[in-house]
Amino acid sequence: MNTKKWLVLSLSALMLVSTACSSKGGETSGTASSGTAPASNEAKPTLKSLQIWQKDDYNTYPVAKVLEEKTGYKVQYDMLPQDKPQDKLNLLIASSEPYDAITTGGSSDFKALYADYAKKGALTDLGPLIDKYGPNIKAAISKETLDAAKVDGKLYAIPTSAISFASTSLMIRQDWLDKVGMKAPTTLDELVAVLKAFKEKDPGGNGDKNIPLTMKGDDPIVADIAGAFGLYNFYNDVNGKLTPRVLDPGYKEYIAFMTDLFKQGLLDKEFGVNKDATMKEKFSSGKAGMMPLHWADVPTVADALKKTQPDGKMVYIPALKGKDGKYGLSASAGFDRITFIPKAAKHPEDAIKWINAKLDKDTFKLMAIGEEGKHYTFKDGAYLPILPIFTDERNQANNFLMGADEKNYPTYWQARVRKDPRLFEAWEYLNVKQPADTRKMDLLGISPYMPEYSKNFQQLNTMVNDYTVKLIFGAEQIGGLEAFQQKFKSSGGDASFKEVNDWYATVKK
Repeated sequence: MNTKKWLVLSLSALMLVSTACSSKGGETSGTASSGTAPASNEAKPTLKSLQIWQKDDYNTYPVAKVLEEKTGYKVQYDMLPQDKPQDKLNLLIASSEPYDAITTGGSSDFKALYADYAKKGALTDLGPLIDKYGPNIKAAISKETLDAAKVDGKLYAIPTSAISFASTSLMIRQDWLDKVGMKAPTTLDELVAVLKAFKEKDPGGNGDKNIPLTMKGDDPIVADIAGAFGLYNFYNDVNGKLTPRVLDPGYKEYIAFMTDLFKQGLLDKEFGVNKDATMKEKFSSGKAGMMPLHWADVPTVADALKKTQPDGKMVYIPALKGKDGKYGLSASAGFDRITFIPKAAKHPEDAIKWINAKLDKDTFKLMAIGEEGKHYTFKDGAYLPILPIFTDERNQANNFLMGADEKNYPTYWQARVRKDPRLFEAWEYLNVKQPADTRKMDLLGISPYMPEYSKNFQQLNTMVNDYTVKLIFGAEQIGGLEAFQQKFKSSGGDASFKEVNDWYATVKK
Protein backbone atom coordinates (compact mmCIF):
# COMPACT_ATOMS: atom_id res chain seq x y z
CA MET A 1 0.00 0.00 0.00
CA ASN A 2 1.54 3.41 -0.93
CA THR A 3 1.92 6.24 1.58
CA LYS A 4 -0.78 8.43 0.07
CA LYS A 5 -3.39 5.65 0.08
CA TRP A 6 -2.42 4.67 3.62
CA LEU A 7 -2.82 8.30 4.76
CA VAL A 8 -6.28 8.57 3.20
CA LEU A 9 -7.39 5.32 4.88
CA SER A 10 -5.96 6.41 8.22
CA LEU A 11 -7.75 9.75 8.08
CA SER A 12 -10.97 8.00 7.09
CA ALA A 13 -10.61 5.62 10.01
CA LEU A 14 -10.02 8.52 12.40
CA MET A 15 -13.11 10.30 11.09
CA LEU A 16 -15.19 7.14 11.57
CA VAL A 17 -13.94 6.70 15.12
CA SER A 18 -14.62 10.37 15.87
CA THR A 19 -18.13 10.12 14.47
CA ALA A 20 -18.82 6.91 16.40
CA CYS A 21 -17.65 8.47 19.66
CA SER A 22 -19.77 11.60 19.22
CA SER A 23 -22.99 9.87 18.10
CA LYS A 24 -25.05 8.11 20.75
CA GLY A 25 -28.71 7.39 20.22
CA GLY A 26 -30.35 4.11 19.31
CA GLU A 27 -30.20 0.86 21.25
CA THR A 28 -26.90 0.36 23.06
CA SER A 29 -25.26 -2.87 24.04
CA GLY A 30 -23.40 -1.94 27.17
CA THR A 31 -20.05 -1.59 25.39
CA ALA A 32 -20.01 2.05 24.42
CA SER A 33 -16.62 1.93 22.72
CA SER A 34 -17.29 -1.19 20.66
CA GLY A 35 -19.28 0.48 17.92
CA THR A 36 -22.08 -2.06 18.21
CA ALA A 37 -25.04 0.30 18.31
CA PRO A 38 -27.54 -0.15 15.49
CA ALA A 39 -27.11 1.80 12.30
CA SER A 40 -26.08 5.42 12.93
CA ASN A 41 -25.66 8.31 10.52
CA GLU A 42 -22.03 7.45 9.82
CA ALA A 43 -21.31 6.37 6.27
CA LYS A 44 -20.42 2.70 6.22
CA PRO A 45 -19.25 0.86 3.14
CA THR A 46 -21.04 -2.19 1.78
CA LEU A 47 -18.92 -5.19 2.71
CA LYS A 48 -18.32 -8.27 0.62
CA SER A 49 -18.24 -11.61 2.46
CA LEU A 50 -17.53 -15.11 1.19
CA GLN A 51 -19.20 -17.87 3.22
CA ILE A 52 -19.29 -21.66 3.38
CA TRP A 53 -21.98 -23.35 1.30
CA GLN A 54 -25.56 -23.54 2.55
CA LYS A 55 -28.78 -24.45 0.77
CA ASP A 56 -30.36 -20.97 1.01
CA ASP A 57 -29.13 -17.60 -0.26
CA TYR A 58 -27.41 -15.76 2.59
CA ASN A 59 -28.59 -12.40 1.26
CA THR A 60 -32.29 -13.25 1.69
CA TYR A 61 -31.97 -15.33 4.85
CA PRO A 62 -33.63 -13.54 7.84
CA VAL A 63 -30.38 -13.41 9.86
CA ALA A 64 -28.78 -11.17 7.21
CA LYS A 65 -31.41 -8.48 7.75
CA VAL A 66 -31.08 -8.73 11.54
CA LEU A 67 -27.33 -8.25 11.33
CA GLU A 68 -27.65 -5.30 8.96
CA GLU A 69 -30.03 -3.59 11.39
CA LYS A 70 -27.87 -4.29 14.45
CA THR A 71 -24.42 -3.60 13.01
CA GLY A 72 -25.26 -0.88 10.49
CA TYR A 73 -23.35 -2.72 7.77
CA LYS A 74 -24.91 -3.86 4.53
CA VAL A 75 -23.19 -7.00 3.30
CA GLN A 76 -23.10 -8.74 -0.07
CA TYR A 77 -22.77 -12.47 0.66
CA ASP A 78 -21.31 -15.01 -1.75
CA MET A 79 -20.87 -18.76 -1.18
CA LEU A 80 -18.15 -21.28 -1.79
CA PRO A 81 -19.40 -24.24 -3.83
CA GLN A 82 -20.51 -27.41 -2.11
CA ASP A 83 -18.16 -29.48 -4.29
CA LYS A 84 -14.39 -28.88 -4.07
CA PRO A 85 -14.60 -25.58 -2.14
CA GLN A 86 -10.81 -25.58 -1.60
CA ASP A 87 -10.18 -25.33 -5.35
CA LYS A 88 -12.49 -22.34 -5.69
CA LEU A 89 -10.96 -20.67 -2.65
CA ASN A 90 -7.44 -21.07 -4.04
CA LEU A 91 -8.60 -19.47 -7.27
CA LEU A 92 -10.17 -16.49 -5.49
CA ILE A 93 -7.13 -15.88 -3.30
CA ALA A 94 -4.75 -16.19 -6.26
CA SER A 95 -6.81 -13.67 -8.26
CA SER A 96 -6.93 -11.21 -5.31
CA GLU A 97 -10.71 -11.14 -5.24
CA PRO A 98 -11.51 -8.21 -2.88
CA TYR A 99 -13.57 -9.95 -0.21
CA ASP A 100 -13.66 -8.13 3.11
CA ALA A 101 -14.13 -11.39 5.01
CA ILE A 102 -13.85 -15.05 4.06
CA THR A 103 -15.25 -17.83 6.25
CA THR A 104 -14.29 -21.44 5.67
CA GLY A 105 -14.75 -24.68 7.55
CA GLY A 106 -12.33 -25.48 10.37
CA SER A 107 -11.16 -28.89 9.17
CA SER A 108 -7.48 -29.73 8.85
CA ASP A 109 -7.67 -29.11 5.08
CA PHE A 110 -8.91 -25.56 5.53
CA LYS A 111 -6.53 -24.90 8.43
CA ALA A 112 -3.65 -25.90 6.16
CA LEU A 113 -4.89 -23.59 3.38
CA TYR A 114 -5.30 -20.72 5.83
CA ALA A 115 -1.76 -21.16 7.15
CA ASP A 116 -0.38 -21.36 3.63
CA TYR A 117 -2.15 -18.12 2.65
CA ALA A 118 -0.82 -16.42 5.78
CA LYS A 119 2.76 -17.54 5.13
CA LYS A 120 2.56 -16.33 1.55
CA GLY A 121 1.45 -12.86 2.65
CA ALA A 122 -2.07 -13.12 1.25
CA LEU A 123 -3.85 -12.34 4.54
CA THR A 124 -4.17 -9.31 6.81
CA ASP A 125 -2.58 -9.45 10.26
CA LEU A 126 -5.63 -9.01 12.48
CA GLY A 127 -3.82 -8.43 15.77
CA PRO A 128 -3.51 -4.62 15.50
CA LEU A 129 -7.04 -4.28 14.10
CA ILE A 130 -8.56 -6.35 16.91
CA ASP A 131 -6.59 -4.37 19.50
CA LYS A 132 -8.07 -1.17 18.06
CA TYR A 133 -11.58 -2.17 17.00
CA GLY A 134 -12.35 -5.52 18.61
CA PRO A 135 -13.22 -5.36 22.33
CA ASN A 136 -16.17 -7.72 21.85
CA ILE A 137 -13.98 -10.14 19.90
CA LYS A 138 -11.53 -10.29 22.82
CA ALA A 139 -14.34 -10.64 25.36
CA ALA A 140 -16.15 -13.41 23.48
CA ILE A 141 -13.25 -15.57 22.26
CA SER A 142 -10.76 -17.05 24.72
CA LYS A 143 -7.05 -16.32 24.44
CA GLU A 144 -6.47 -20.07 24.09
CA THR A 145 -8.72 -20.18 21.01
CA LEU A 146 -7.10 -17.11 19.46
CA ASP A 147 -3.61 -18.43 20.14
CA ALA A 148 -4.46 -21.72 18.45
CA ALA A 149 -5.29 -19.78 15.27
CA LYS A 150 -1.94 -17.98 15.10
CA VAL A 151 0.57 -18.64 12.34
CA ASP A 152 4.18 -17.84 13.18
CA GLY A 153 3.01 -15.90 16.22
CA LYS A 154 0.56 -13.66 14.37
CA LEU A 155 -3.23 -13.86 14.22
CA TYR A 156 -4.58 -13.89 10.68
CA ALA A 157 -8.03 -15.32 11.39
CA ILE A 158 -10.90 -15.16 13.84
CA PRO A 159 -11.68 -18.74 14.86
CA THR A 160 -15.11 -20.05 15.80
CA SER A 161 -14.44 -22.79 18.32
CA ALA A 162 -16.23 -26.11 17.93
CA ILE A 163 -18.58 -27.18 20.69
CA SER A 164 -16.98 -30.24 22.22
CA PHE A 165 -19.22 -33.30 22.17
CA ALA A 166 -19.15 -36.99 21.41
CA SER A 167 -20.75 -37.57 18.05
CA THR A 168 -20.66 -41.24 17.08
CA SER A 169 -21.37 -44.50 18.87
CA LEU A 170 -22.86 -47.92 18.14
CA MET A 171 -26.59 -47.96 17.41
CA ILE A 172 -28.42 -51.26 17.98
CA ARG A 173 -31.84 -52.65 17.14
CA GLN A 174 -33.59 -52.78 20.52
CA ASP A 175 -36.33 -55.02 19.13
CA TRP A 176 -33.66 -57.54 18.03
CA LEU A 177 -32.27 -57.48 21.57
CA ASP A 178 -35.76 -58.09 22.93
CA LYS A 179 -36.30 -61.04 20.58
CA VAL A 180 -33.09 -62.76 21.68
CA GLY A 181 -33.77 -61.93 25.34
CA MET A 182 -30.63 -59.89 25.92
CA LYS A 183 -29.71 -56.42 27.18
CA ALA A 184 -27.52 -53.86 25.44
CA PRO A 185 -23.86 -54.90 25.78
CA THR A 186 -21.54 -52.92 28.07
CA THR A 187 -18.29 -54.88 27.52
CA LEU A 188 -16.52 -56.41 24.54
CA ASP A 189 -17.40 -59.90 25.74
CA GLU A 190 -21.07 -58.97 25.99
CA LEU A 191 -20.88 -57.41 22.52
CA VAL A 192 -19.62 -60.67 21.03
CA ALA A 193 -22.39 -62.62 22.79
CA VAL A 194 -25.07 -60.27 21.41
CA LEU A 195 -23.66 -60.42 17.86
CA LYS A 196 -23.61 -64.24 18.02
CA ALA A 197 -27.24 -64.25 19.12
CA PHE A 198 -28.11 -61.92 16.23
CA LYS A 199 -26.46 -64.37 13.84
CA GLU A 200 -27.83 -67.60 15.27
CA LYS A 201 -31.34 -66.70 16.48
CA ASP A 202 -32.51 -64.74 13.41
CA PRO A 203 -34.20 -61.78 15.15
CA GLY A 204 -34.34 -59.94 11.81
CA GLY A 205 -36.17 -62.73 10.02
CA ASN A 206 -33.51 -62.83 7.33
CA GLY A 207 -32.31 -66.38 7.94
CA ASP A 208 -28.59 -66.71 7.33
CA LYS A 209 -28.55 -63.28 5.69
CA ASN A 210 -28.69 -61.40 9.00
CA ILE A 211 -25.74 -59.00 9.40
CA PRO A 212 -24.98 -58.70 13.12
CA LEU A 213 -22.70 -55.64 12.72
CA THR A 214 -22.17 -53.43 9.66
CA MET A 215 -19.76 -50.55 9.12
CA LYS A 216 -18.21 -48.59 6.25
CA GLY A 217 -14.91 -49.21 4.54
CA ASP A 218 -13.46 -45.73 4.75
CA ASP A 219 -13.76 -45.68 8.55
CA PRO A 220 -12.67 -49.09 9.87
CA ILE A 221 -11.79 -47.77 13.35
CA VAL A 222 -15.24 -48.26 14.85
CA ALA A 223 -16.25 -45.77 17.52
CA ASP A 224 -17.04 -47.46 20.83
CA ILE A 225 -15.17 -50.68 20.00
CA ALA A 226 -11.97 -48.70 19.38
CA GLY A 227 -12.51 -46.88 22.69
CA ALA A 228 -12.27 -50.19 24.55
CA PHE A 229 -8.67 -50.40 23.27
CA GLY A 230 -7.83 -46.75 24.05
CA LEU A 231 -7.95 -45.74 20.36
CA TYR A 232 -10.34 -42.81 20.81
CA ASN A 233 -8.72 -40.38 18.38
CA PHE A 234 -6.06 -40.52 15.66
CA TYR A 235 -3.50 -39.40 18.28
CA ASN A 236 -3.85 -40.48 21.93
CA ASP A 237 -1.74 -39.99 25.02
CA VAL A 238 0.38 -43.09 25.56
CA ASN A 239 2.77 -42.70 28.51
CA GLY A 240 2.84 -38.92 28.14
CA LYS A 241 3.37 -38.86 24.37
CA LEU A 242 0.72 -38.22 21.73
CA THR A 243 0.90 -41.41 19.69
CA PRO A 244 -0.84 -42.29 16.39
CA ARG A 245 -3.24 -45.23 16.63
CA VAL A 246 -1.18 -47.46 14.36
CA LEU A 247 1.83 -47.12 16.71
CA ASP A 248 -0.30 -47.66 19.82
CA PRO A 249 -0.06 -51.13 21.44
CA GLY A 250 -3.88 -51.15 21.48
CA TYR A 251 -4.01 -51.16 17.66
CA LYS A 252 -2.78 -54.75 17.39
CA GLU A 253 -5.37 -55.87 19.95
CA TYR A 254 -8.12 -54.00 18.10
CA ILE A 255 -7.17 -55.72 14.84
CA ALA A 256 -7.22 -59.13 16.53
CA PHE A 257 -10.71 -58.43 17.90
CA MET A 258 -12.17 -57.15 14.61
CA THR A 259 -10.53 -59.94 12.61
CA ASP A 260 -12.13 -62.48 14.92
CA LEU A 261 -15.56 -60.87 14.42
CA PHE A 262 -15.05 -61.06 10.67
CA LYS A 263 -13.97 -64.71 10.72
CA GLN A 264 -17.00 -65.66 12.84
CA GLY A 265 -19.39 -63.97 10.39
CA LEU A 266 -20.39 -61.37 12.99
CA LEU A 267 -19.09 -58.45 10.90
CA ASP A 268 -20.53 -57.53 7.50
CA LYS A 269 -18.47 -59.44 4.94
CA GLU A 270 -18.93 -56.51 2.50
CA PHE A 271 -17.93 -53.78 4.96
CA GLY A 272 -14.80 -52.86 2.96
CA VAL A 273 -16.85 -51.60 0.01
CA ASN A 274 -19.70 -50.12 2.06
CA LYS A 275 -20.26 -46.40 1.63
CA ASP A 276 -21.98 -44.43 4.39
CA ALA A 277 -25.34 -44.69 2.60
CA THR A 278 -24.91 -48.44 2.04
CA MET A 279 -24.23 -49.05 5.71
CA LYS A 280 -27.29 -47.04 6.77
CA GLU A 281 -29.49 -48.79 4.22
CA LYS A 282 -28.51 -52.21 5.53
CA PHE A 283 -29.46 -51.13 9.04
CA SER A 284 -32.68 -49.26 8.22
CA SER A 285 -33.95 -51.99 5.85
CA GLY A 286 -33.73 -54.59 8.60
CA LYS A 287 -30.69 -56.52 7.34
CA ALA A 288 -28.23 -55.38 10.04
CA GLY A 289 -28.59 -55.26 13.80
CA MET A 290 -25.90 -52.75 14.70
CA MET A 291 -23.78 -49.96 13.15
CA PRO A 292 -21.82 -46.85 14.19
CA LEU A 293 -24.00 -43.73 13.81
CA HIS A 294 -23.58 -39.99 14.30
CA TRP A 295 -26.31 -38.52 16.51
CA ALA A 296 -27.20 -35.94 13.82
CA ASP A 297 -28.25 -38.80 11.51
CA VAL A 298 -30.61 -40.40 14.02
CA PRO A 299 -33.91 -38.86 12.79
CA THR A 300 -33.18 -39.73 9.13
CA VAL A 301 -32.26 -43.33 9.94
CA ALA A 302 -35.21 -43.66 12.36
CA ASP A 303 -37.62 -42.48 9.65
CA ALA A 304 -36.15 -44.92 7.12
CA LEU A 305 -36.39 -47.76 9.66
CA LYS A 306 -40.02 -46.93 10.39
CA LYS A 307 -40.92 -47.27 6.71
CA THR A 308 -39.49 -50.75 6.31
CA GLN A 309 -39.76 -52.01 9.89
CA PRO A 310 -42.82 -50.37 11.51
CA ASP A 311 -42.11 -52.07 14.84
CA GLY A 312 -38.35 -51.49 14.70
CA LYS A 313 -36.69 -49.66 17.58
CA MET A 314 -33.11 -48.45 17.84
CA VAL A 315 -30.98 -47.19 20.74
CA TYR A 316 -27.37 -46.31 21.45
CA ILE A 317 -25.44 -48.80 23.55
CA PRO A 318 -23.24 -47.61 26.46
CA ALA A 319 -19.53 -47.03 25.86
CA LEU A 320 -18.01 -50.53 25.81
CA LYS A 321 -15.35 -51.46 28.34
CA GLY A 322 -12.27 -53.43 27.39
CA LYS A 323 -10.53 -56.06 29.47
CA ASP A 324 -8.38 -53.43 31.22
CA GLY A 325 -11.29 -51.07 31.85
CA LYS A 326 -10.60 -48.66 28.99
CA TYR A 327 -13.62 -47.07 27.35
CA GLY A 328 -14.60 -43.84 25.66
CA LEU A 329 -15.84 -41.96 22.63
CA SER A 330 -14.01 -39.36 20.60
CA ALA A 331 -15.10 -35.82 21.45
CA SER A 332 -14.65 -32.99 18.99
CA ALA A 333 -12.46 -29.98 19.69
CA GLY A 334 -10.87 -27.21 17.69
CA PHE A 335 -12.42 -24.93 15.11
CA ASP A 336 -15.88 -25.19 13.61
CA ARG A 337 -14.87 -22.51 11.11
CA ILE A 338 -12.31 -19.76 10.57
CA THR A 339 -12.72 -16.22 9.21
CA PHE A 340 -9.88 -14.28 7.64
CA ILE A 341 -9.45 -11.01 5.81
CA PRO A 342 -7.42 -11.20 2.59
CA LYS A 343 -4.86 -8.54 1.76
CA ALA A 344 -7.05 -7.71 -1.24
CA ALA A 345 -9.90 -6.56 1.05
CA LYS A 346 -11.02 -3.00 0.45
CA HIS A 347 -12.34 -2.41 3.99
CA PRO A 348 -10.33 -4.42 6.56
CA GLU A 349 -11.01 -1.99 9.42
CA ASP A 350 -14.74 -2.04 8.75
CA ALA A 351 -14.71 -5.82 8.47
CA ILE A 352 -13.30 -6.05 12.00
CA LYS A 353 -15.82 -3.46 13.26
CA TRP A 354 -18.61 -5.52 11.68
CA ILE A 355 -17.40 -8.78 13.22
CA ASN A 356 -16.95 -7.00 16.55
CA ALA A 357 -20.53 -5.71 16.37
CA LYS A 358 -21.80 -9.25 15.63
CA LEU A 359 -20.13 -10.39 18.86
CA ASP A 360 -21.95 -7.92 21.05
CA LYS A 361 -23.64 -10.22 23.59
CA ASP A 362 -27.21 -9.25 22.74
CA THR A 363 -26.64 -9.15 18.98
CA PHE A 364 -24.89 -12.52 19.06
CA LYS A 365 -27.76 -14.14 20.96
CA LEU A 366 -30.32 -12.61 18.59
CA MET A 367 -28.33 -13.91 15.62
CA ALA A 368 -27.86 -17.38 17.08
CA ILE A 369 -31.33 -18.22 18.42
CA GLY A 370 -33.61 -15.26 17.74
CA GLU A 371 -36.12 -13.49 19.98
CA GLU A 372 -37.56 -14.92 23.18
CA GLY A 373 -41.26 -15.64 22.79
CA LYS A 374 -40.95 -15.64 19.02
CA HIS A 375 -38.15 -18.09 18.21
CA TYR A 376 -37.61 -19.75 21.59
CA THR A 377 -38.77 -20.05 25.17
CA PHE A 378 -36.49 -20.29 28.18
CA LYS A 379 -37.34 -22.77 30.93
CA ASP A 380 -35.29 -24.49 33.64
CA GLY A 381 -32.04 -23.19 32.18
CA ALA A 382 -32.81 -24.52 28.68
CA TYR A 383 -33.60 -22.74 25.41
CA LEU A 384 -36.53 -24.47 23.70
CA PRO A 385 -37.17 -23.70 20.01
CA ILE A 386 -40.59 -22.54 18.87
CA LEU A 387 -41.40 -24.40 15.68
CA PRO A 388 -41.59 -23.95 12.78
CA ILE A 389 -40.30 -20.37 12.98
CA PHE A 390 -37.03 -21.33 14.67
CA THR A 391 -36.23 -23.72 11.82
CA ASP A 392 -37.39 -21.24 9.19
CA GLU A 393 -35.42 -18.27 10.53
CA ARG A 394 -32.50 -19.65 12.58
CA ASN A 395 -31.74 -23.13 11.25
CA GLN A 396 -28.75 -21.81 9.29
CA ALA A 397 -27.78 -19.04 11.70
CA ASN A 398 -24.60 -20.93 12.62
CA ASN A 399 -23.28 -20.21 9.12
CA PHE A 400 -23.19 -16.50 9.96
CA LEU A 401 -20.85 -17.01 12.92
CA MET A 402 -17.46 -15.35 12.87
CA GLY A 403 -16.27 -16.21 16.33
CA ALA A 404 -18.68 -17.17 19.10
CA ASP A 405 -19.64 -16.13 22.61
CA GLU A 406 -17.76 -19.11 24.03
CA LYS A 407 -19.31 -18.82 27.48
CA ASN A 408 -22.94 -18.86 26.38
CA TYR A 409 -23.11 -20.37 22.90
CA PRO A 410 -22.86 -24.02 24.01
CA THR A 411 -26.13 -23.46 25.91
CA TYR A 412 -27.78 -21.44 23.12
CA TRP A 413 -26.71 -24.10 20.62
CA GLN A 414 -28.74 -26.80 22.34
CA ALA A 415 -31.92 -25.12 21.07
CA ARG A 416 -30.85 -26.33 17.62
CA VAL A 417 -30.71 -29.95 18.82
CA ARG A 418 -34.10 -29.67 20.49
CA LYS A 419 -35.84 -29.14 17.13
CA ASP A 420 -36.47 -32.89 17.00
CA PRO A 421 -36.94 -34.87 20.25
CA ARG A 422 -35.10 -37.84 18.73
CA LEU A 423 -32.15 -35.64 17.86
CA PHE A 424 -31.90 -34.23 21.36
CA GLU A 425 -32.38 -37.65 22.96
CA ALA A 426 -29.49 -39.06 20.93
CA TRP A 427 -27.19 -36.10 21.65
CA GLU A 428 -28.16 -36.10 25.33
CA TYR A 429 -27.47 -39.82 25.72
CA LEU A 430 -23.93 -39.48 24.41
CA ASN A 431 -23.10 -36.17 26.08
CA VAL A 432 -25.13 -35.90 29.26
CA LYS A 433 -26.30 -39.34 30.34
CA GLN A 434 -22.97 -41.09 29.80
CA PRO A 435 -20.28 -40.46 32.45
CA ALA A 436 -18.23 -37.34 31.73
CA ASP A 437 -15.01 -39.33 31.29
CA THR A 438 -16.64 -41.22 28.40
CA ARG A 439 -15.87 -38.23 26.19
CA LYS A 440 -12.21 -38.24 25.18
CA MET A 441 -11.32 -34.89 23.66
CA ASP A 442 -9.21 -34.82 20.54
CA LEU A 443 -6.13 -33.16 22.03
CA LEU A 444 -4.93 -31.91 18.65
CA GLY A 445 -8.15 -29.97 18.14
CA ILE A 446 -6.75 -27.01 20.06
CA SER A 447 -3.25 -27.18 18.58
CA PRO A 448 -1.83 -24.36 16.47
CA TYR A 449 -0.95 -24.87 12.83
CA MET A 450 1.77 -27.48 12.51
CA PRO A 451 3.16 -27.77 8.96
CA GLU A 452 4.40 -31.36 9.08
CA TYR A 453 1.26 -32.67 10.76
CA SER A 454 -1.01 -30.72 8.39
CA LYS A 455 0.93 -31.80 5.31
CA ASN A 456 0.97 -35.47 6.24
CA PHE A 457 -2.26 -36.13 8.11
CA GLN A 458 -4.61 -36.93 5.23
CA GLN A 459 -2.16 -39.25 3.50
CA LEU A 460 -1.26 -41.06 6.73
CA ASN A 461 -4.89 -41.42 7.77
CA THR A 462 -5.78 -42.96 4.40
CA MET A 463 -2.78 -45.29 4.63
CA VAL A 464 -3.85 -46.54 8.06
CA ASN A 465 -7.50 -46.96 7.07
CA ASP A 466 -6.63 -48.93 3.91
CA TYR A 467 -4.22 -51.13 5.84
CA THR A 468 -6.76 -51.71 8.63
CA VAL A 469 -9.40 -52.90 6.14
CA LYS A 470 -6.89 -55.32 4.58
CA LEU A 471 -5.91 -56.70 7.98
CA ILE A 472 -9.52 -57.33 9.01
CA PHE A 473 -10.28 -58.97 5.66
CA GLY A 474 -7.17 -61.10 5.90
CA ALA A 475 -5.55 -59.62 2.79
CA GLU A 476 -2.66 -58.53 5.04
CA GLN A 477 -1.33 -60.42 8.05
CA ILE A 478 -0.65 -58.88 11.46
CA GLY A 479 2.89 -60.25 11.22
CA GLY A 480 3.62 -57.47 8.75
CA LEU A 481 2.59 -54.72 11.18
CA GLU A 482 6.13 -53.72 12.09
CA ALA A 483 7.06 -53.24 8.43
CA PHE A 484 3.94 -51.12 7.90
CA GLN A 485 4.77 -49.03 10.96
CA GLN A 486 8.20 -48.29 9.51
CA LYS A 487 6.56 -47.25 6.25
CA PHE A 488 4.17 -45.03 8.22
CA LYS A 489 7.09 -43.38 10.03
CA SER A 490 9.11 -42.76 6.88
CA SER A 491 6.06 -41.36 5.04
CA GLY A 492 5.77 -38.41 7.41
CA GLY A 493 4.79 -40.18 10.62
CA ASP A 494 8.11 -39.52 12.37
CA ALA A 495 8.18 -35.84 11.38
CA SER A 496 4.57 -35.40 12.49
CA PHE A 497 5.18 -37.24 15.76
CA LYS A 498 8.11 -34.97 16.66
CA GLU A 499 6.24 -31.79 15.78
CA VAL A 500 3.08 -32.84 17.63
CA ASN A 501 4.96 -33.80 20.78
CA ASP A 502 7.17 -30.70 20.77
CA TRP A 503 3.90 -28.76 21.03
CA TYR A 504 2.28 -31.20 23.46
CA ALA A 505 5.20 -30.84 25.88
CA THR A 506 4.38 -27.13 26.19
CA VAL A 507 0.72 -27.60 27.11
CA LYS A 508 0.24 -30.87 28.98
CA LYS A 509 -0.34 -30.56 32.69
